Amino acid sequence: MKFHILFKSSTSVTIELENKDICTTQKYKLFLNDTLYLEDNKNVVSIFSLTPSTAYQLLLEVDGIKERLTFETDKEYVCLNVKDFGAKGDGKTIDTAHIQGCILSCPDGGRVYFPKGEYYTGPLFLKSNITIEVAKGALLIGDIDRNHYPILPGMTYTSDEKDEYNLGSWEGNPIDCFASIITGIHVENVNIIGQGIIDGNAQNSDWWINVRDKKLAWRPRGLFLNHCKNVCLQGVTFTNTPSWNLHPYFSEDLKFLDLKLINPKNSPNTDGCDPESCKNVDIIGVHFSVGDDCIAIKAGKIFMGRKYKKPSENFVIRNCSMNFGHGAVVLGSEMSGGIKNIEVSQCYFNQTDRGLRIKTRRGRGKDAIIDGITFENIKMNEVLTPLVVNMFYYCDPDGHTEYVYSKEKLPVDDRTPYLGKFKFKDIECENVNVAAGTFFGLPEQPIESISLENISFTYSKNPQVGLPAMMDGLEKMSGRGLIFQYVKHVDLKNVIFHDLQNEEVESVAVENFKRN
Repeated sequence: MKFHILFKSSTSVTIELENKDICTTQKYKLFLNDTLYLEDNKNVVSIFSLTPSTAYQLLLEVDGIKERLTFETDKEYVCLNVKDFGAKGDGKTIDTAHIQGCILSCPDGGRVYFPKGEYYTGPLFLKSNITIEVAKGALLIGDIDRNHYPILPGMTYTSDEKDEYNLGSWEGNPIDCFASIITGIHVENVNIIGQGIIDGNAQNSDWWINVRDKKLAWRPRGLFLNHCKNVCLQGVTFTNTPSWNLHPYFSEDLKFLDLKLINPKNSPNTDGCDPESCKNVDIIGVHFSVGDDCIAIKAGKIFMGRKYKKPSENFVIRNCSMNFGHGAVVLGSEMSGGIKNIEVSQCYFNQTDRGLRIKTRRGRGKDAIIDGITFENIKMNEVLTPLVVNMFYYCDPDGHTEYVYSKEKLPVDDRTPYLGKFKFKDIECENVNVAAGTFFGLPEQPIESISLENISFTYSKNPQVGLPAMMDGLEKMSGRGLIFQYVKHVDLKNVIFHDLQNEEVESVAVENFKRN
């Protein structure tokens, strides 16, 4: 079985096995310089505690078949230990200033090191060209006092009053928010690695109480990257975050590898990873168990989308396990800048409300284009509705207005979104409840094309009743098949239903329908 390197730093490496298996494979042995390092079955694994500027050999053994690979760790200028800067790591002392001093003192090519300990801290700001390692046994614990959190202003006019400087963001708009436990502003060439944990400590604060009330500013994330480039997160765990776990914003060349993003199922708005207006993003080997959407790809609401026209594009999502939450991979609803070229493969969706979930609505704008979306080699279990595409998503203060919910054919104008081509292939859905899939286009702007190939839907014996999509005028349902409304082209090849008690396919206003 072949394997390749996804990422390496001065002290770590992440590999991925080359197969078609979903997240895991048969058990194998991985040797480091002929010494057994681990026995595992995960398709994506990491090795830590390596020495900088050192050549290593990896040997992967499966059923007596061996595959070798050599690599050399990156050069490192210096390693700075946060405890040498006065951080106590006792879980009680506020270590923020000591840690920040260590980060700011780290030169290009250096590494900031957190040894075993519990570091009670407020927001930490990154700088370019460094690595931060949170070692095994190291725990960063978020300060519970919001008064200790800097506020990132949403918009500040430049001194010549010709432009605006955007720092804060909240749900697609440039609005004041608190800095996050890990905050990067216009930084590049940063690695955050290790086997440690970054705990937002929201369960012991008021972050999850009255979440729709703004208290000084909107809630922080676990990690916020604003206009950053070439950033990699490897191995670490984020948990108990005040809101979204990871929020990359107007950033590019990002890697999220072999992470764990974990929040209670009932924690509000604790999405896993929400890249917004980002380019070239890899999300590979990540385990999600969250209180909201696992991955939600965004591109701003109408102000940001129309002003910057910055889509989220060129994403690879692979070998990820998505558990609980509202959706496994979600596009929108803040997507006014557009979303394109998204590839999702070898992923497992477990007990999410929806598998693929596309959310948009009238008012997102003419730049709100979603196109080039491919889902391939996916397994879903107990996903209430595996496939949902909804152009009537009711959100925002005007979400329940007639303009949003009307099923009449309205004029196509600069407020009308567009959904292009969507391809689903080699997908197995077990214990379906509400519906196999619902695809609701606009009468004036139908979805361009939906292609489903080699897909099976097996229904729960006692399917739950629920709403497959959040839109006004839709009745609750149970055990339904595929529902298409206002779609130009539908192509079904080898789509199989098991234990379905209703019609397999229901269609309204589909221009070209094919089924083989």
